[in-house]
Amino acid sequence: MSHFSRRDFLAASLAAAGSAYSLEEWAFANQSETANHPNLHIAPFRFDVSPPKGHSLCGGWIKPVVGYDDSLEAIGYVLLGAGKPIVVCAVDWTGLLNDAHINWRQALAEAAGTSIDRVAVQCVHQHNAPFACLNAEQIVLEQGDLPHIVELDFYNECLDKGRKAVSAAITKAEPVTHIAHSQGRVDKVASNRRINRDKEGKIISMRGSSCRDERLRSMTEGTIDPFLKTVAFYNKDKKLVSCHYYATHPMSYYGDGRVSSDFTGMARKQRQQEEPGCTHIYFTGCSGNISAGKYNDGSKPMRAILARRIYDGIVASEKGLKPEPVGKLTWKTHDILPPVRSSFSVEELTKTISNKSNSVVNRNRPSFMLAWMQRIEKQIPITLSSLQVNDIKTLHLPAESFIEYQLRAQKIQPDEFIATAAYGDGGPWYIPVAEEYPAGGYEVSVAFCNPGVDAIMTQGMQSLLKS
Repeated sequence: MSHFSRRDFLAASLAAAGSAYSLEEWAFANQSETANHPNLHIAPFRFDVSPPKGHSLCGGWIKPVVGYDDSLEAIGYVLLGAGKPIVVCAVDWTGLLNDAHINWRQALAEAAGTSIDRVAVQCVHQHNAPFACLNAEQIVLEQGDLPHIVELDFYNECLDKGRKAVSAAITKAEPVTHIAHSQGRVDKVASNRRINRDKEGKIISMRGSSCRDERLRSMTEGTIDPFLKTVAFYNKDKKLVSCHYYATHPMSYYGDGRVSSDFTGMARKQRQQEEPGCTHIYFTGCSGNISAGKYNDGSKPMRAILARRIYDGIVASEKGLKPEPVGKLTWKTHDILPPVRSSFSVEELTKTISNKSNSVVNRNRPSFMLAWMQRIEKQIPITLSSLQVNDIKTLHLPAESFIEYQLRAQKIQPDEFIATAAYGDGGPWYIPVAEEYPAGGYEVSVAFCNPGVDAIMTQGMQSLLKS
């Protein structure tokens, strides 16, 4: 798309969104760098990010940490030899938002000797896990009586661990000669949450991460992406790093104060145990409206059952891997600045947060909304990115993007393999597609952007994916 037509597109998007920002205020950086037949090396890394006892989980409105079912990890890789290093990381946290997401990318960039625009950090989105927004933490601290969003000592310890892990990994980097891709169907996990509608299409009730309403569970799966996708890096015939992508909320049950990487983490860990010489990484796709609710009643035995189904999908996907020589590598970025919901008011949000008669969730959650408004006022964009090797493309998107964005990405380049990770910068919370806003429902009620975000996101994806 030409510069002129892109400006026209953005002007139309801004007008449609009712944004008060002028085009000149948009902080855009669209970058692309290609290396042909790079002398590629990969350095996988991992570090523990489990919170201490007493730490808030999921933003402070569920039970804090009382114990541990299993650990939380940040797992990623550094690619060397294709221009400045590239860092991609998946974190077993509910989310990293606004300044916290930027901090993480900056810390990993410094450790890898690269720039922040060449770092993607995506969360897996388990809920018995930290939900880190430094801006919201500052807002609730000023109240004096609210639980932490994230405790800064612990948060900074994680960044230190990340720097050390990346620095140590680079000294052990191995050559990458081949890459492979495949996909496998996952049975009886993903289902659409927004299934129960009235005659006008408005949401009546939601099928959540777990659901005990037999009528809701008997309804169709709805729009999902049934495939788990895998992209793997090799040194000749030795598999070094295997990245798995699947779109569903990754919670079986939560709120009991017991830290867990939940069923997707358990599946990853099982595969890792079987292949200790290969680093396995799991990324959650566009799951804003996707969960296991049709198949999950929230009972404790279901966690292991769902983990087995994800594990089976990983194994099925990896069976189809056929390594091909690395020929061309491209890293692309596209910055967006989605417009804030017009219904948001600094005055009203501040009142809600300071009203001590409100529940914690109804005070802490508005702090995330206020943090998003402050960010947009400062014109700090969100970075979308894509790693492209041969005809394989990975796409890194923000927040709780709806599944339609992932399916749309695949349609943009139907002849290429596209693996999508969402839950990058979580600042906007849910990102519905434009046509879902009139339908209402929970996800729309906690979407921090106007419907114009759809056109802006889609144009960004096109910019990244079109050759």
